[in-house]
Amino acid sequence: MENNLFFDRKLYLDILEKHIQDLKEGYRQNIAFLGEEAVGKTSIIFKFLGDFSDNHIIIAYLEIRPEPFESFARRFIGVLLYNFLLNSNIRLEENLDFLIEKSSKYIPMTVDKIKSILGSLNKKNHIFSELLLLCDTIKQESSKSCVVIFDEFHNFEGVGPKNLFAEWSKVLTTQKNTLYVLISSRKFRAKAILSKNLSLLFGNFQIIEVEPFDIKVSGGYLTQKLRNLNINTGIKDFIVHFSGGHPYYLDVIATALLKTDSPDLAGIIEELLFMPTGTLNQRFFICINRLLDYSKGSKKYISMLYEISCGHNKIRDLAQALSETKKELEIKISRLIELDLISRSADFLKVNDRMLGFWLRFVYREKLNSLTFDMQKQRVSFRSNIEGIIQEFISNAKRPAIERISEVLGLFENDTIQIERKKLRLSHFREIKPLEFKRACLKNGLIGRSDEALWIMALKNDSLTEDDIAEFARECKKYRHKCPKKIIITLQDIDANARLKALEERIMTWDINNINRIFDLFLKPRLII
Repeated sequence: MENNLFFDRKLYLDILEKHIQDLKEGYRQNIAFLGEEAVGKTSIIFKFLGDFSDNHIIIAYLEIRPEPFESFARRFIGVLLYNFLLNSNIRLEENLDFLIEKSSKYIPMTVDKIKSILGSLNKKNHIFSELLLLCDTIKQESSKSCVVIFDEFHNFEGVGPKNLFAEWSKVLTTQKNTLYVLISSRKFRAKAILSKNLSLLFGNFQIIEVEPFDIKVSGGYLTQKLRNLNINTGIKDFIVHFSGGHPYYLDVIATALLKTDSPDLAGIIEELLFMPTGTLNQRFFICINRLLDYSKGSKKYISMLYEISCGHNKIRDLAQALSETKKELEIKISRLIELDLISRSADFLKVNDRMLGFWLRFVYREKLNSLTFDMQKQRVSFRSNIEGIIQEFISNAKRPAIERISEVLGLFENDTIQIERKKLRLSHFREIKPLEFKRACLKNGLIGRSDEALWIMALKNDSLTEDDIAEFARECKKYRHKCPKKIIITLQDIDANARLKALEERIMTWDINNINRIFDLFLKPRLII
């Protein structure tokens, strides 16, 4: 995103601020920021670093990349000394010998240890531990605590030495005056490292999952970014839906809109996703080529991604579409999950990058299946598809939310999904009827009946309160059923006290994100409020 349009992310910035403040007060808890590629993790860190100023804290940021250990060690020492000298009124140079010389006046013991480390790189064990413990020596000599930020820390696996994580785990158990902030785009691998390789400290890391923008923030971002462009609300809402709130995709589409004389969204998406020179087309080709290089059977993985993006996202349907046994399929599913390409919600699968799924469906596979390689014909077909999708979204946006929810309920086939760590069976209803509560707080709802289950649902456009919960609980008591599913859907916020009240009454509370996750699984346009 543009440097001058860093948007929202206050939650994550506040977490960083709090942990650094806690460090100054003698309490240290390390943090791991995990999230998909380009979701804005590093932007959050850079924004924080740009605003942060504290002479008692040294912040050392390093991007971890596969490289010889000696190169990493020299970079680590250089970054540490540079930031130590940052407020010393010395005109700094990005030269390690220069930094060592200038630092020796202030932290001679630390510099002696640095010289010892540099003189014995690749010659003795525990050298990684010695690097990290430089932070303790600096603290001893200068009273300054260190905050060490390792971006894409999973790449340490390509740095060495082999016992790097084992060394690190021992250091972290005793190193109380250094805060580690880890960042990774490989969520599955990062969690495995934290839970296995650094198992002694897993409880000391607060894992923060960096999510795309929610609907409200996405809309606010577009409003600000496109403030000088006359674009209607329906088109902006479609961009929010199409991008999934991913900051990178929002920015790419909005920037392209700003460069055109007339806001032709279908044409812009065509340029970005279909044309060989398109930014997103090139991005996804790199992603697919990386997967093709992964193993000889990678074409089957791509076929899986394609089928899932087309709606064959239930495991039984996917097995049928690929003519594979469930056992064979489970092995491939596990590998795609490990690669952070898909995620699983009980019986359902989802391509994590919704834009990649769209590209596979309407660009990649169309080009592979073409018999004529007629670029113009493919382009016309793509344009027709995207215009149809935009129109479908706009048409659905005009329909009442309760009607659209009822439509999705009618697609349930007794499969299971997971919502907020709880599994829920999507009963195949033989009857779905509107429900009118005729109460002050709640107005509309739905009732769904299957042979075994009864779902009672209420919809509220405003924020959910304790009074709403109490009122809904009274209404549900009118229905005789041993164990009805009681669900309130709100299109706004859920008050914390309302959540507690709902737990007491055994009522599920879904916000707009929950309902949109279900819409995604059934390939229905999202609700944008």
